[in-house]
Amino acid sequence: MAAITAAMVKELREITGSGMMDCKKALGATDGDMDKAIEWLRENGFMKAAKKAERIAAEGVCVAAVAADGKSAAVVEVNSETDFVAKNEKFTTFANEVAAKALTTNAADVDAFLEEEFEAGKSIKAALTEQIAVIGENMNIRRFGKLAEAEGLVESYIHGSRIGVLVALKTSVVNDAVKEAARNVAMQIAAMRPTYLNRDEVSKEYLDHEMEILKAQAANDPKLSGKPANVLENILKGQLNKELKEICLVDQVYVKDSSMTVQAYIDSVAKAEGADIALTGFVRFETGEGLEKRSENFADEVAAQMGN
Repeated sequence: MAAITAAMVKELREITGSGMMDCKKALGATDGDMDKAIEWLRENGFMKAAKKAERIAAEGVCVAAVAADGKSAAVVEVNSETDFVAKNEKFTTFANEVAAKALTTNAADVDAFLEEEFEAGKSIKAALTEQIAVIGENMNIRRFGKLAEAEGLVESYIHGSRIGVLVALKTSVVNDAVKEAARNVAMQIAAMRPTYLNRDEVSKEYLDHEMEILKAQAANDPKLSGKPANVLENILKGQLNKELKEICLVDQVYVKDSSMTVQAYIDSVAKAEGADIALTGFVRFETGEGLEKRSENFADEVAAQMGN
């Protein structure tokens, strides 16, 4: 068998746009024959998938998996190019399988996660590539998040298919009422987009930066010009405090009862159930957030593919 060199892998990768490991595998399977390796990539869907990988995948789903004991959970975002594919049964089945893998992974990031086993002899990355070839458009496992609470529970909530939430509660009592409270808080997170769990998580750098912005805004506000320094400082502190109430989960107004905060709601449940309950963490993913969306319409896309 011919020796497969790094230069050969590099050349095949440049010709086809396929992944390095896929090119190495193709050359190994064809005894180093470049033309046969290209055909091998085409026949096995890898070359087709690589070209699709240039397209923007900003649609998709968020899917969660919860451990049988309810003490840990994972949420993943799997992207597709179109909402149509995001509703495809093959796509959603694959996304759920990925979430189940995320639940047991020890990977520190997505790159490491993709190298883990999907099934015997196949990595998650290879399974993804196969799905791209079968479904017919680019897909991406963008991110995963995990939460665990050994002394309580982790609840998941999927809003539609685009928003995925995990929330962890440390609690001395786990019953239906406490589980319902966890789900209510997960729905709160989905709707109100908190950035932090509580004020202890907010960095001094963030607070200083926000205060500088508020000072700059005040300098351009005729209503605040001429205010004594101590009065202005108190006004700005009040504005910053208002902002913190919006971005810190426990300080947010509880959407199901605007007379209380989320923390007050949790305290009321704890009292009613004779439990010690504390929110200990959350994860919120929204499909496509921060990604560039495709702007061309279907007619433009067809024209582009025809070279017009």
